Amino acid sequence: MLLRHSRAMSALSLHLPSLFRSFSLIFPPISTSSSLNPRLNTTPNFPILNSTPFSLSCAATQISSNSQTLDVDVEPHYLSCSMRGKSLKVAVLVSGGVDSSVALRLLHAAGHSCTAFYLKIWFQEDFENFWSECPWEEDLSYAKAVCNQVDVPLEVVHLTDEYWEKVVSYIIEEYRNGRTPNPDVLCNTRIKFGAFMDAISSMDFDYVASGHYANVHHPPADEPEKPSLLELSRDMVKDQTYFLSHLDQRQLKRLIFPLGHIPKDEVRELATRFALPNKDRKDSQGICFLGKIKFSEFVARHIGEMEGVILEAETGDFLGKHRGFWFYTVGQRQGLRLPGGPWYVVGKDIKNNVVFVSRNYYSVDKRRRMFRVGSLKWLSGLPPEDISDLQCKVRHGPNFYRCSLTMECGGGYQGDVAVVQLSEDDQGLAAGQFAAFYQGTTCIGSGVILESWDDKSFPVCEKALEIARMEDKSKLGKPVKIKVKPVARGVDTDEKVGHVMMSTMSSEREEQEVSGSPSVSWLRQLKQKLWQLF
Repeated sequence: MLLRHSRAMSALSLHLPSLFRSFSLIFPPISTSSSLNPRLNTTPNFPILNSTPFSLSCAATQISSNSQTLDVDVEPHYLSCSMRGKSLKVAVLVSGGVDSSVALRLLHAAGHSCTAFYLKIWFQEDFENFWSECPWEEDLSYAKAVCNQVDVPLEVVHLTDEYWEKVVSYIIEEYRNGRTPNPDVLCNTRIKFGAFMDAISSMDFDYVASGHYANVHHPPADEPEKPSLLELSRDMVKDQTYFLSHLDQRQLKRLIFPLGHIPKDEVRELATRFALPNKDRKDSQGICFLGKIKFSEFVARHIGEMEGVILEAETGDFLGKHRGFWFYTVGQRQGLRLPGGPWYVVGKDIKNNVVFVSRNYYSVDKRRRMFRVGSLKWLSGLPPEDISDLQCKVRHGPNFYRCSLTMECGGGYQGDVAVVQLSEDDQGLAAGQFAAFYQGTTCIGSGVILESWDDKSFPVCEKALEIARMEDKSKLGKPVKIKVKPVARGVDTDEKVGHVMMSTMSSEREEQEVSGSPSVSWLRQLKQKLWQLF
C-alpha cells in the first residue's frame, strides 16, 4: 500500500504544473488598477497585476499604511549601496517583510523611480486542506501597505509553474536520491534573478533590487567589460552571499542590494523611522517555497512514505523504524524519536531504505576536511588564477574555512568538479548542499557538494551493512532496548556546528540563548535528562 501511495504521489507531482495552469485560466487574476503597464500583457506566461489576486478561500486582509512619515531624512551613509544621484528606474522585489520594505524606502529616498514586484510562487492550492488562512495574503497586504506610503506601484508576478519546473521538481528528485538540496540558492538563481528578470526584460529597468544582505560593486561606466563583484555585507551574521553564490555575471550586473552596508539592528531602526506597517514583523525562518507548510508534510505529500529500519552504525543494533530515508540528512538530530540520545544521522543506505545513526557523531576521528564539489559556477565566468588559497562556506552563517581547490575531470558529473581541502575538520558535510568560495571579502562562486568517494565518511560496521542488505527485515524482531549513554563531564557536543537541516535551527537558537547563563551546567543536565526520556 505504501508503494502504491508513493507511485500515486509521483504521478500527481508530474501533473501539478498543468493543474496550476488550468486554475489560472478558470480564475484569472483581477486587477483594480487602471495604471497597469500594457507591456506586461505581451508576456503570456507571466500574468501581473496591481492588486490582491483573486482567492477562493479567503478575503483580502486590509493593513493600513501611514502616509504621514514620507519626508524622513536618511543619512547619506545609509544610501551608499543605493546608487544615490543617478535617477535610475529600479524593479524592487518585495516580500512583505522588513528587509525588502526598508530596501524599497532607501531606493525611493535615493531619488530612483521604483516599481515594486511581489512574486507569487507558493503552490498552496495543492495543500488547500492544510490551511487555516491564506499563506501569501498577509505578506502581499503588508507589501501593498508599504508601497502605498510612498505611492510606489506594486505588481504581482505569478511564477508558480516556473518555480515548480526549475526548483521544486529538482528538490524532489534530489531527496529521492538521498541528497539534501538547498532551495534558497536555487530560488535566487533560477527564479528571483532568473525567470523574473526574463519576465521584465522588455520593461527597460536599469536594475533589479532586493532586501538581501550583500554588496555588488559594479565597474565604472567607461569600463563595462570589467566584471561586477559580489562582496560580503557589513552584517556578517545576516550576510547572504552564500545564497547568491551561484549567480552568473549577466545576473549580477543588473543587481542592487541597498542593505549591503547596514547591520540588521539598524535596518529595524530605519523601519521604525519610516513608520513601516510591518516594522515589528518577525523574520521568516521557513524554506522559501513552503510558507507555512511543514517540511515533513511537503516530503510526505510529494515523495510518499516507506517504512525502513534505523541501525546503530557502530554495532548494527536494530533501534527502531522510520518513514523513509528521504526525511533525514547527515547531521540531523531531531525527528529520530530514540531514547538515550542525542542520536545523529550519520549515513543512509538509499537502495535498502536504511538510516544509520550514532551517539558519537562529534568524535574527533570521524570528522573530515576533504570533499568534492560539482556544477561549479564562477561569478566572473572564469575560475580564479590561484585556487590554492581561498576561503569557503559550507553552509549559511558567519563561519569560514581556509581551503584549497584541485580541479579534476568531471567523472560523470555535470560541469567542472574540484576536490576541496579544508584547513579544519567539519562534521556536517551533506551531499546536495552548496559550498561557496571567497577571495578576501569577494564571493567568487560555488559548487554542489558531492557524495563521499573516500574512506573519510562516518564508518559503518560490517554487521550494520549486512543487516541493511537483508531482504526480509521482519526477521529482526523487536528493536533492542537502548541503554542510556553516560554524560561525559566537560564535553558539550550540542554546541558543535554541522547541522544542515531546517529542523535543527530552533535547537541551535536555544543553545545560543543560554550560552552566557550562570546556570548553564544545570540546564544542560536537564536537557540531557529530557533526551533520555524522549
